[in-house]
Amino acid sequence: MKTTLTKGKENLVTIDMVIPAKEASTAYSQAVTRISQHINIDGFRKGKAPKAVIERHVGVDRIQQEALELLLPKYLGQAIYDNKLDVITQPAITNYKFEQGKDVTVTFEVETRPEVNLGIYKDLDLKVEIPAEASDAFDKALNNFLTQHSSMELVLDRPSNNTDTVVFDFEGTCNGEPIQGGAAKGYALDLGNSNFIPGFAEQLVGHNIKDEFDIQVTFPEEYHDEKLKGQPATFSIKINEIKQRVLPELTDEFVKKTTKFSTVDELKADIKDYLEKQRENLRKVSAENVVFKHVADTSSVEIPQSMIDREVESLKADYQQRLSYQGIDWDTFVKSQGDEATFNQTLIDDAKARIKNSLIIDKIAKEAEVKVEQNDFQVKINQLAAAYGTSVQDLMKQFGQNPDFLATLSQQIVNDKVREYLISNNKFDYVEISQDKKAVEA
Repeated sequence: MKTTLTKGKENLVTIDMVIPAKEASTAYSQAVTRISQHINIDGFRKGKAPKAVIERHVGVDRIQQEALELLLPKYLGQAIYDNKLDVITQPAITNYKFEQGKDVTVTFEVETRPEVNLGIYKDLDLKVEIPAEASDAFDKALNNFLTQHSSMELVLDRPSNNTDTVVFDFEGTCNGEPIQGGAAKGYALDLGNSNFIPGFAEQLVGHNIKDEFDIQVTFPEEYHDEKLKGQPATFSIKINEIKQRVLPELTDEFVKKTTKFSTVDELKADIKDYLEKQRENLRKVSAENVVFKHVADTSSVEIPQSMIDREVESLKADYQQRLSYQGIDWDTFVKSQGDEATFNQTLIDDAKARIKNSLIIDKIAKEAEVKVEQNDFQVKINQLAAAYGTSVQDLMKQFGQNPDFLATLSQQIVNDKVREYLISNNKFDYVEISQDKKAVEA
């Protein structure tokens, strides 16, 4: 086999290949046999029709293409290996000449991985800023635990306050017209955690059961309904119930009933341990982000337009899939982002960043000799099963329907190992940033 390589624009490489006539003839005969086993020809059993009959029935071109499919995995794979090509797309046949008894010539075009000029990625001293832990972090965590086991009790002897839940009827109008979807009966609203229009929940504070009154609000300028954007509205309110959240008493008996612990002290120790693990994870993730940003900022790569175009389409497909789950139309979503040209540019910028980051990770993995072992797959699958709350068997069944699953999983493992490598081979000075923006050495 004779192979000639020609580098084209950006990362395109043209491969001109000559396959010996003997090999081509053998593949042609195999192609005839394969095709004959899958077609029906009057007067012949499947697989028994002569070559000449098969050629007349399906055409020589069809047989030649089948023969090339038999030949190319071996010859193209050898050409890529011999020339150390880092191919990132499926090779495309741009031309071929296949004549009986003669050497076959085939021309391919492939895209190769762009070369990354990698910045320094190890033996660095980097400062990592992390938010200082709130002084009331433990109290909030303990309160959250108690809140999970709290109860709601009716309030009969006082007006509502901003920590209550109010059950009420309402009807809304805008410019004298009823608001579509702007009415309900027996609606329960947590006044301390409301996602209603700004100012709505606040005006329900200070009222008693059976109070009937009107409130005035203004819809935000970014509201999803064009007719209501920035418009004033009136809502007629009737308070039906007021409820307050009552926390349980924190005792050893309560802890025994609701947790695996026996005492309040054991529970508190577990909360403190959980908060410390959160801090450790925050430090680790922050350090990973800082070192990777440093490497990305000091590395350069010329990204071909074809790669950017494919990544933009991939990003769009991801968006569209997520939006479809929410019942949102793609065109409607794009319009909601404001200027379409700006949105498209954001997609392009995101695509470039993703490609660059991916190329940098692969480059570091190659230089640092990061290997993916069989056990790595099992560990990763176990992690994903735990994260999704499913069994390993069910997860494998779901992923088994996705032909790209193993490649995706392998890339995730490489990403994780590269980040671990960056953490292990660099030094970090952790600096906590307090609420008033003053740096405090960790």
